Amino acid sequence: MAMAPGVGAATAVGDGASDAPQVDAPGLNYFVFALFFIFGGITSLNDVIIPKLKELFTLNFFEASLVQFCFFIAYAVVGIPGARLVKKLGYMRGAVAGLVTMMAGCLLFIPASQTALFPMFLFAYFILATGVVLVQIVANPLISLLGPERTTHSRLTFAQAFNSLGTTLFPLVGAGIILGSIANVTAADLSGEALQTYRQTESAIITSTYMSLAAALALVAGAVWLFRNRLKGETHEQTSLADGLALLKRPRFGYGAACIFLYVGAEVAIGSFIINYLAQEEILGRPESVIGWMVTLYWLGALIGRFIGSLVLRLVSPGLTLAAVAAGAITLILISANTTGTLAGYSLLAVGLMNAIMFPTIFSLACEKLGPRAADGSGIINVAICGGAIVPVMFGALADATSLAFALVLPAVCYAIIGAFGFYARRPAVDTATFE
Repeated sequence: MAMAPGVGAATAVGDGASDAPQVDAPGLNYFVFALFFIFGGITSLNDVIIPKLKELFTLNFFEASLVQFCFFIAYAVVGIPGARLVKKLGYMRGAVAGLVTMMAGCLLFIPASQTALFPMFLFAYFILATGVVLVQIVANPLISLLGPERTTHSRLTFAQAFNSLGTTLFPLVGAGIILGSIANVTAADLSGEALQTYRQTESAIITSTYMSLAAALALVAGAVWLFRNRLKGETHEQTSLADGLALLKRPRFGYGAACIFLYVGAEVAIGSFIINYLAQEEILGRPESVIGWMVTLYWLGALIGRFIGSLVLRLVSPGLTLAAVAAGAITLILISANTTGTLAGYSLLAVGLMNAIMFPTIFSLACEKLGPRAADGSGIINVAICGGAIVPVMFGALADATSLAFALVLPAVCYAIIGAFGFYARRPAVDTATFE
């Protein structure tokens, strides 16, 4: 069956679009849900690793943010070439390529641990993220095709709930294994050979975690390979890099891509330092090893919100819903930054609930009416995810210069721009041909 390779999003709720699936591949959606779960969980593990590496290598906030920089910069480097590779291999083989690359990234934690060098960890994260990018290029447009065009917004949000399930469970387990291992002695108290031995011993715990992930990824890659021929007659429009970048001239798509950059940046910036934020004396005043599990509350909010959002988006304008949750995120940030104690802590954790529908809604609103060029759109959107590399670094530098509370102004500004996009995109998109 000939198929468009990306999102054919609904133009409005109840616009009369067909209820027939765009692709007839029963059961394939379960594999796509598994992909969302895996890349979401692996990405969120960074939030647990950062405080660990910060302690091991005595890093400041800016230096610790380089973990997210090296992870999310892969979206800028791999996004467009990755989209072209997926169009060449097809969705299922492209997913296998991404999973195998993720395995390679996990295995690189072995030499990183043995050398106990921070740059080696950064390189491993870049390779791991390269695989995540490939899997995400496949997952976002593919899930949009496995059902009626009319319910694309809702279906993508529901699939993202499995992403949030991964981001909730992985840090919960990781915090117990990784942060729970922080000894009474710290790297700041050691030097010379003792410091090197301490770093090798403690980083080996990180390695064992990723070795388990590598084994799980091998099983999933094998399962996806068995179903590599499920999408019969899959076709993709072959376009040049310039053709893909030309989509940015479409105001709705260009604005949406910018909002993906800002959203991922804001979400990752808060998630990366929320453990350090909560551990401050004026907030909860407890060690990171004790409260590390609380990062799961941030991602649990996104999980709950996505299940709720998948229903709400069937009834309410996606654009107006996006504007409303962005306003909610700003309100919670302002409360947290201007209070102390548990109110400050839990209000910031609650931003996760506001984040719930943002990515899938921005994605589907931006990609409406792209038709056969949606794979190019997905590639551009994945490049925009590099906001997770840039904004956290800016956040870390601002926190070093001022405080973590003051640095929250940065994600608040990001959410304000996203809210404006929601209001702008509240009306149906026009056909891509209008801009060609």
